Amino acid sequence: QTSFLLLITLSNDGTKTLPAVQKPVALLCIGCSLIASSVLLVLKSIWKACYKSSKLPAKKTVLFFEFLVSVGAAILTIVAMPHLDIVTNVTILNGVAVLSTLLQVIAQCTAKERNCFLLPSITAFILILLGYALFLALYIMKDPTDIKMAIWVGLAVGGSFLVSFNWWENYLRLISESSSSVYLKELCRDVRRGQNILHILSSLLRIVVTACVLGAYVPLAKMDWEIVTSIPSRETRIIAITIGIQLISSALCHWFAVAACKMHALATMLHPAFVPGLSGCYGSACRPCHCLLSGIQNNVFPNLVLDVAHTLCFLDMSKITDIGILTGNEHMVYVFCQSLLSSCKTLVVRHYGKRSAVSWWLGLVLATLHLWYLSLYRIQRTQDLFIRRLYEGAFIEQSLLLNTRFQIQTTDRTKQKLDPVKVFLCVTMWHETYEEMMKIIISIFRLDKYRPKKEREASDVTFEGHICFDDAFRDFHMKLNYLISSVISIFMNIDKGLFQEQQQIPDQKLVRTPYGGRVVITMPHGNSLVIHFKDKQLIRHKKRWSQVMYLYYLLGWKVATKYYKRLEKAEDESELIREFEVRQQKTHKHSTYLLALDGDTDFQPAAVMLLIDRLRMYPLVGAACGRIHPTGSGPMVWYQKFEYAVGHWLQKTAEHVFGCVLCSPGCFSLFRAAALMDDNIMKKYTIKSSKARHYIQYDQGEDRWLCTLLLKQGWRVEYNAASDAYTNAPEGFKEFYNQRRRWGPSTMANTVDLLGSSTLITHRNPSMSKPYMLYQLFSMASSILAPSTVILMIAGSLTVLLDIHPNAALVMAVIPPAIFLGVSFKIKSDTQIVIAAVMSILYAFLMMIAALVIIGNMVKDQTILTPSSIFLITLAVFYLITALLHPQEVGLVIYGLLYILCIPSAYLLLAIYSMVNMNNVSWGTRETVPPAGAARPAATTHFFPLHLQITFVYFICNALWLIMTFTLQLSNTSIFIKVPKVDYNLQFTGNYMYIDPLGFMFIVAFALLVLIQFLAMLYHRIYTLIHYVAFLDTESKSEKQKQKQQVEEVNTLVSSTTDSAVNALNTQIFPE
Repeated sequence: QTSFLLLITLSNDGTKTLPAVQKPVALLCIGCSLIASSVLLVLKSIWKACYKSSKLPAKKTVLFFEFLVSVGAAILTIVAMPHLDIVTNVTILNGVAVLSTLLQVIAQCTAKERNCFLLPSITAFILILLGYALFLALYIMKDPTDIKMAIWVGLAVGGSFLVSFNWWENYLRLISESSSSVYLKELCRDVRRGQNILHILSSLLRIVVTACVLGAYVPLAKMDWEIVTSIPSRETRIIAITIGIQLISSALCHWFAVAACKMHALATMLHPAFVPGLSGCYGSACRPCHCLLSGIQNNVFPNLVLDVAHTLCFLDMSKITDIGILTGNEHMVYVFCQSLLSSCKTLVVRHYGKRSAVSWWLGLVLATLHLWYLSLYRIQRTQDLFIRRLYEGAFIEQSLLLNTRFQIQTTDRTKQKLDPVKVFLCVTMWHETYEEMMKIIISIFRLDKYRPKKEREASDVTFEGHICFDDAFRDFHMKLNYLISSVISIFMNIDKGLFQEQQQIPDQKLVRTPYGGRVVITMPHGNSLVIHFKDKQLIRHKKRWSQVMYLYYLLGWKVATKYYKRLEKAEDESELIREFEVRQQKTHKHSTYLLALDGDTDFQPAAVMLLIDRLRMYPLVGAACGRIHPTGSGPMVWYQKFEYAVGHWLQKTAEHVFGCVLCSPGCFSLFRAAALMDDNIMKKYTIKSSKARHYIQYDQGEDRWLCTLLLKQGWRVEYNAASDAYTNAPEGFKEFYNQRRRWGPSTMANTVDLLGSSTLITHRNPSMSKPYMLYQLFSMASSILAPSTVILMIAGSLTVLLDIHPNAALVMAVIPPAIFLGVSFKIKSDTQIVIAAVMSILYAFLMMIAALVIIGNMVKDQTILTPSSIFLITLAVFYLITALLHPQEVGLVIYGLLYILCIPSAYLLLAIYSMVNMNNVSWGTRETVPPAGAARPAATTHFFPLHLQITFVYFICNALWLIMTFTLQLSNTSIFIKVPKVDYNLQFTGNYMYIDPLGFMFIVAFALLVLIQFLAMLYHRIYTLIHYVAFLDTESKSEKQKQKQQVEEVNTLVSSTTDSAVNALNTQIFPE
């Protein structure tokens, strides 16, 4: 606000900084401040309109209100305020709440319940009217014969009243709810339905009106626009600094207010918003003067200090000495004091101004008193905080206060609470080792400690654990596997110091079920854990069918159990069905979540709570995933650590910001029950694979397939970077290749499915726009052309290393992968992996040597402007900056060197292996050896035609890309792009480098993709920080202390397990 008042001071009649003929410059700056905020709103609304279908407002009343506000803001700031003193300008801004207070009174009077803020609203309205009366009396008593000043005062009052229409929607929506007027209801519904288009039209209207008022006022005031081009550089610098501060603050102020509310720091936002109005009541209004005085030791802004002093009407005379010390200029002190003494002559009259300022400020405080009683939650939705997306250039503080959503506060001040949440922990286990299973057991115990179950005490979040063991029975005599028995032995431990509720081994029985059996365990803090043992002779095994089982068990039966019990008591069936559908839709389904986990996942309770926040506050979010960290040892794990980091840092953040995450991994993701129970999701997810493409899309990547169904149905999938989870990664080369052999084709199949349904998805899903689908199409094309891109990179390395023609190097680079592709159709997959491992080592050495040669040539030629060096330096700097923005993971940059060396293996050899072995539908990891003579999977018998088609299309695209590059390199240099080489000092070396058009297109596309992902990452990091700070601020101290102690206690619990308990369990549960 200070910078805006200084701009108005520059346009004052008595200013010394700008001559009278240069006043249009200051007026133009004021107009730019008003217009810039509207431009920002237009840009944001256009971006939002790309995602949501907005309609034109049918009621022209809305645009009429916007026209009144535009006219009022332009007249008040451009025409009237430059003729008033700075204190009046500070305080009159608080008078724009006059209509808001009146509408508050009407809204509370029409409400059909007793409210506690009716009296403050009435008092606020009276005080603001009193402030206007005192303001008029001030200038009438000062000089009743001054007609011009009366005109300026009248325009100021009228302009401020018109500006008060800016926040009509905040109160009219409440009035319409209690009113029988159809027009009001349709008006408010029309505004909500066409909000984005309305913001675009209103912002354009404000820009036009402001430009018209500014363009008309300057000639009417007998000023000339031509002077704008001849302003001296010194004044230009003053104006540029002031308007720069104003524009930046108007853009950031709204965002910081939203951030403060999301971080549960409403008081942090309210205090600065009230202070400017209070400081204008008396001598503190000279703060702008002191800000300038502190910087004029070299007389940078001496005249501007005099301008502020000239317009001050109330000043504490005790500050004159301080001003002299700050300026160090005796002449300026003398002039300054004379100006102050002349203003003191009207001190008696100015007491009316003091009272007017106090009345306005108290009126604004009482009008916004309800803000201190708002029920805020962490990461609150912006649309729940503010009624409109307003960026204000002149009324920043007032807009933050009056634009905050107004709610009728009843006399019962009990804080509104969110509905309690029920979370089912759903763990799928498939041949995990004892150490791997201990990770998930310890994590569940942490959660039990974090949210204990207490009788007769409500909790915001309750948990219930379910573990599904695949292939749990070794033979037909129902003997449990030794590892599973070891896990159960933990819960049967008889240590009284660890268990509040004793679990005696002889009393534990395995409950026989249609799918095998289950055991129900009560954990130390009251939460239950159900262990399901699946018999593959009775039910389908593997991960997707375990998920299907617990989906139907938890959502289709357990959630509806009480309704079945009531039906057994002879209650009306039709009434129960209606109640079930209505209540489930509104409460149970939306407040019931499923946390999908793997058997080796390790997580902290805070990670789960952060995911729950996303689903609780945003009803359209169907799933949310966290940051997955691979664990293990060895080079393969090191590579995956950096690969996972880059994928989460850039790819997942870009998907989250610009659209939706395409894959929420099954090892740690939270799903909303309402989303899973939606049409064409859970039912379609249970389809048994019968066609060749089903095996690729359904079974090879079940988590991505489930997310595809959610996105098609209109649900949003998000990513939370602060929610950390750790899972084991393949440590061997063969296991890694087999895992990615499943993931690669599945990713491609689901992405193609989404792109093929882009019209339907963009229409149904508000988070998926056509530009985002275009981004996914570009990413898809990049992944398809990755093998040929790697071959071109290898060819470039050979060109530098061997100093040969690029075409010769390209032929040499194509031969090894072509041979590997040909022989892979004839040899076994294990042999393919051995060959790929050897070639990966050779390619790694080649990449390392090529990098050293490139660095050597850069030093030798003293230039960095070569295609290879530009790519290498850009990649290194980009990854380094990205890592620095993730301080906790910055050490992963070291593994980036290994990642670069493994690029040929990961993007060339692995692609060949995945395409060739697409017909292999085995899981590839944790696989048991099939018995002799076992039948092959059904998919392999009819997979051959589709397999050949996909492989042919995939590699023919890469071949065409290589052929085009080869042809261009054979042509003469006239079609190449010539770029001058520069040295380290950016001086021309006299040489040129030649880039073919395809290579140039690739460089530009790569740079554009990197820039998009980098900007998305910055945006996502800021909001991740907001969420994490809000979580730490709202978490109780007792829970923090419990969280510190839980790891030690759980580890003690795990270490107490003995082999004797395991054997005793086997003997007593299953006696011979």
